[in-house]
Amino acid sequence: MRAGIGYDIHGFEEGCPLVLGGVELAGETGLAGHSDADVLLHAIIDALFGAAGLGDIGQHFPPDDPRWEAASSLDLLARTLALVREAGFEVGNVDATVIAERPRLAPHLAAMRERIAEVLGIDAARVNVKATTNEGIDAIGRGEGIAAMAVAVVRELA
Repeated sequence: MRAGIGYDIHGFEEGCPLVLGGVELAGETGLAGHSDADVLLHAIIDALFGAAGLGDIGQHFPPDDPRWEAASSLDLLARTLALVREAGFEVGNVDATVIAERPRLAPHLAAMRERIAEVLGIDAARVNVKATTNEGIDAIGRGEGIAAMAVAVVRELA
C-alpha cells in the first residue's frame, strides 16, 4: 500500500459556478481556475498521483494547455484513475477536507462523497469528505476562496 497527499486552493470569481466534489452548488459564487476549479477533486487527484508515484496534477493537466480549459474535474479524476490503474494500482480509500468560510458545506458532503466514489469505482464507505473553516484567519478565513487537502491510499493490483 502507498499513500499520497494533495492540496489545492482557488479564489472566488463572480460569474462562475461553484463546483466541489463534482457537485454544483447552485446560487453560490464560483472559483477562478483553468478547468472548473473544483479544489476538492484537484486535491484528490494530486493525492492519487502522489500515491502512485505519478507526479502531480500540473504535469498531467497543465493549466496552460487549452485541452483542459473549462474541463470537468470529474473527467480529470476519471483520467487520473486510468493512469493510476495503468501504473498497476487500485484505489484503497480517500479522505479529504474542504476549508472554507462559505458556503455551508455540510448539506452537500454526502453527494460529494457519492459522486467521488462513483467515478473512482469504489464503495462510498471508502471515501470521506469533511468541511471546516479557518476561523477567520488568513485569505481563506477572510472568505477570499476555498482550499482542500486530501490523502489517498492505493494498493498494487494483484
